[in-house]
Formats: sequence, C-alpha cells, structure tokens
Amino acid sequence: MALPDFLVMGVPKAGTTALHAALARHPGLFMSPVKEPKFFLTDGPPPAKGGPGDAETYREHVWRRPDYEALFDGAPPGTLSGESTPFYLYDLDAQRRIRETVPGAKLIISLRDPVERAHSNWTHLWSAGLEPIGDVIEACAAEKVRAEAGWSPFWHYVGLGRYGRQLEHLFTLFPREQVLLLRYRDLVDRPTETLDRICGFLGVEQGLLSEVPRENVTAHPPESRLHRILAAMVRLGDPLLGQRFTAPLERLLQSRGRPRQPLTWAQRQELLAHFAADIALLQEVTEEDFSDWLRPRERSGGLVGARPSGQRQARNGRPRGRSA
Repeated sequence: MALPDFLVMGVPKAGTTALHAALARHPGLFMSPVKEPKFFLTDGPPPAKGGPGDAETYREHVWRRPDYEALFDGAPPGTLSGESTPFYLYDLDAQRRIRETVPGAKLIISLRDPVERAHSNWTHLWSAGLEPIGDVIEACAAEKVRAEAGWSPFWHYVGLGRYGRQLEHLFTLFPREQVLLLRYRDLVDRPTETLDRICGFLGVEQGLLSEVPRENVTAHPPESRLHRILAAMVRLGDPLLGQRFTAPLERLLQSRGRPRQPLTWAQRQELLAHFAADIALLQEVTEEDFSDWLRPRERSGGLVGARPSGQRQARNGRPRGRSA
C-alpha cells in the first residue's frame, strides 16, 4: 500500500500551499501531485452541495482509497511521502480517520493568528465573488447559520481558528512527539530555519531548502456595482455551469484588486472576542505563549494570501472591512 508518511494538516490560510511547494523540492521527500486531496474528510463521497462554490470543491475530493493510494505511487524508493490538506486539523472525524489509517504518520501544523487567518479567509472568498457579505465581521456573525445549512468548512472563519479545541482532541489520538507545531510568521520571517526544523522532524537531510515560494496571494477587489454584478454571476453560474463559466469571472474580479489595509484595532478587538477563550486553551494545551495574538498587530502581510484589506467607516461609527 502507498500511504503518506506525513501530513501537513493545518491550517487554511497559514502557508500550507507554499509549504507543500517548498517540501516538494527536497530530494528525500515526495509530495502528492494533488496538493489538497482531502481524503480523510469523508468516509465516502463528499456532499453534493453546500455554500457558493462548494459543489466545485467537492468534485476535487480524492475520496476513493485506490485513487488516494495512487497519489503516492510515484514516490522514488527511500523517500518519504506526504500530502497537505489544511482542513484535517479542524475536522475531528478526519483526525480519527487518520489515526485509524496511518497511525504512525508525522503531522505538521502551521498556526496563524486566528483573526488574521479569518480575515485572509474571508478576503479569499470575497475576491473570488463567492462571499456575498462585504464585511468580515458580519460574515463571521453569519457562520452559525451557514454551518447549519451545510456550507463547507472553508466558510467557518471562526471555527477554523479555534486551535486549542482542535489540538486538545488531536493529542488524545497522537503522541506529541509525532506532531510539529509551527508559526505562520516563522515561515514568513525565518524560512530557512523553519524548513530545517521541519526536515529535522521528518528525519531527512537539513540545509537543502532555504525559501518558501510565494504562493496563492489573494488580491482584494473593490466593492462596487460591477463587483456586485460579477459576484452574483459567479454565485449563480457555479452550481449550474461550473468552473468553465466562473473562472473567467473570478479572474476579472481579481484583476481589479488592490492591496488592502490591516484591520483597525477596533475591528480586531471585535473579532478577538470569538477567539480569546480558545487562545487561553491553546496555551494550556501546548504550554506555549500565544498572548501576542491578543494584542494589536504591528504589521500585516506575509507569505500566502495575507495582503491586508482596507476599511471604510460605517455610518454608525463601526469600522467595517472594505470590499471595494
């Protein structure tokens, strides 16, 4: 059987696409040609529908066991095989499936400030024309209703960032020495040292990787009448006509994008209310200090989809994420 020796299993919008590309350059590692197969997210076929764009995403799932194993057939003898599906950490059932199928797999997890992660996630979907709410705070408030309606995990802006709960469960299934926790900012600021740390964890030669490619950067299209029209066409066309129809519209939307400004401290405080208790749990579970996530951000931007977004001031005085 060809199964992975390691998994990059979390979290979305925390550099996993770039990390997958970087590790693929190591001669001792073989990364699956499908970067995000999502195999452990279901016991069988994925759901047929969900939120905007979900049907197309579900069609990308590699859910049949022979198809999944085939992803690793090309691994040269003596190399370690891996794949990267950043939703595995969030899905507690996926954690259990991994334990049942590859109990000895090493697990790599990149954690990002949960407010910044949610903001980047929202921008990703907004820029694709899929997110109908042009305000990240309001979009987070809609999460419960969307989750109950069966929208896929990528819409769970808040839930995906509650790492304490997710790791607490993971450590009931896997010994801690089998899990490597990284900081997204270390991938951005100290790529060589971080890649060496990963290689050491996996037991392959260090000193061969020195950079993490810049991947998957999301532009921020302006909120305008044209954006509303194009985005509505994307959401309407996706379940009916698929990517052949929507992909050109998404490219047109993103071609009008521009760099965005960081969230204001007022916005950040409002979103931090969703995460403060879980950050405390995370510190307890990991015995590491994440208190910097509770403070204002000194800077924004980074490696993957991390350009900051602008703001506009609502009439009631509350800062709102600008979607322009």
